[in-house]
Amino acid sequence: MMDVENNPLEVALGYFFSNKELLVEALTHSSFRNENNEVQFDNERLEFLGDALIDAVISRVLWEQFPFATEGVLTRFRSSLVSEGALFARGQELQLGASLFLGRGESSSGGRERSSVVSSAFEAVMAAVYLDGGEGALEAVLKRTMSVAIEELNEPERSDYKTRVQEVVQAKRHCVPAYRLDREEGPDHEKMFFVSLLVEGKVFSSGSGRSKKEASQSAAESLLSLLKESPALLG
Repeated sequence: MMDVENNPLEVALGYFFSNKELLVEALTHSSFRNENNEVQFDNERLEFLGDALIDAVISRVLWEQFPFATEGVLTRFRSSLVSEGALFARGQELQLGASLFLGRGESSSGGRERSSVVSSAFEAVMAAVYLDGGEGALEAVLKRTMSVAIEELNEPERSDYKTRVQEVVQAKRHCVPAYRLDREEGPDHEKMFFVSLLVEGKVFSSGSGRSKKEASQSAAESLLSLLKESPALLG
């Protein structure tokens, strides 16, 4: 068996394999098998399994972490996390390329830094984690390696509450929310605007700000906060 003892990849993953042969298989590229007659396997079967497993686990993680996201938003989030480019980035962070068993030609032509090679190996390694430690181990490793990328998915929601509210209202009520300017207060150079958010003519929240746009965003943020406390508020 090729040597993977004291492999730094396990430290980077935060997971240590009981069955080292699974790790070896996950790191073995087809070019290495083709150049070594004694090697009877490569990582393509594990890649196939890992692709499906990552989709399933990340789907559940997103479903739990974003309880008000629509199907379309969740699909977009998942795509951004499991695309070849995203998995290549995660593999680079783990320095996965350095641990791969590659054929001489593949290695000399830059295979350790090739997106398709590294992203496929990442999928294979995740499948190996699953087979070695189960779904809980896989979920823990994926959360650890993708934590920053998952956190960054929050940014659009923080910067555009109105978009989030519209997605939620359309999903639950099949209509769009309305924003009503209730009043303005103060002199022109310090004016404050007060806005109510309505769904099907009923006021659900209100907000204020230095502009109508800011006040509307404030009202939308308030509704999202209310929905976190009372998910059935919109039915």
